[in-house]
Amino acid sequence: MSRIQKIFQQKEQEVLNVYFTAGYPALNDTLTIMNALAGSGADIIEIGMPYSDPLADGPVIQESSSKALENGMTIHTLFLQLAGFRKNPLLENTGVILMGYMNPVLQYGFENFCKEAAAVGVDALILPDLPEYEYENEFGSIIKKYGLDFIFLVTPETSETRIRKLDELSSGFLYAVSSSATTGGATDFDAVELYLQRLQKMKLTNPVLVGFGIKDKDSFRSACKYANGAIIGSAYIKALSGTADINSATKAFLNPIVNL
Repeated sequence: MSRIQKIFQQKEQEVLNVYFTAGYPALNDTLTIMNALAGSGADIIEIGMPYSDPLADGPVIQESSSKALENGMTIHTLFLQLAGFRKNPLLENTGVILMGYMNPVLQYGFENFCKEAAAVGVDALILPDLPEYEYENEFGSIIKKYGLDFIFLVTPETSETRIRKLDELSSGFLYAVSSSATTGGATDFDAVELYLQRLQKMKLTNPVLVGFGIKDKDSFRSACKYANGAIIGSAYIKALSGTADINSATKAFLNPIVNL
């Protein structure tokens, strides 16, 4: 059983996954942010690898990616920063996911990337532009070779047949995108609830986390009604913007959410 699967076994509901962009606000903030998140109640930390053309990301995360790239963040630098992070008791049992896009990963070398991710203690990957066919026929076996979970995304427009297929291919959890918009946009939670009820009735193999538009206690609570938890990204990036104290900003942001 993977570390992420254990998290869902121990905490079936209200699992909190928080995203941040590696290299933002400053190049060397990665471990400070991870420690702050784990210490403030995040169950899973999703680290965004900045990319110049992030298709699924809205303006807030795009801006953080641009700034991170300007700061000099690369995949190689990120792996150097992550080396040894599991020795920190705060992060020993926290799920850690790398989220990014195929182009820089392929440039780095796909197998080398998976090998190094596993070696530093990463649990799972989210690569939204890795197609199902290529996963099944080329890349999935490499991901599994290094013991990494792989998480697919589904949307309200995804057919039931395809949802079941992506659920079958995923491990860790299934990422339910709340709408077909980019991250950080407004979300109609009445429509989202109908979509999540549909997923719940399908009795999928994997737990479901909801992402896109989750920003505070109310939206987190709404997402958790029909899913195992939720993913917060853009709202947390905003909370980090301009702060001189990452720990205080993180606690202030997460405290109302984790103490429902």
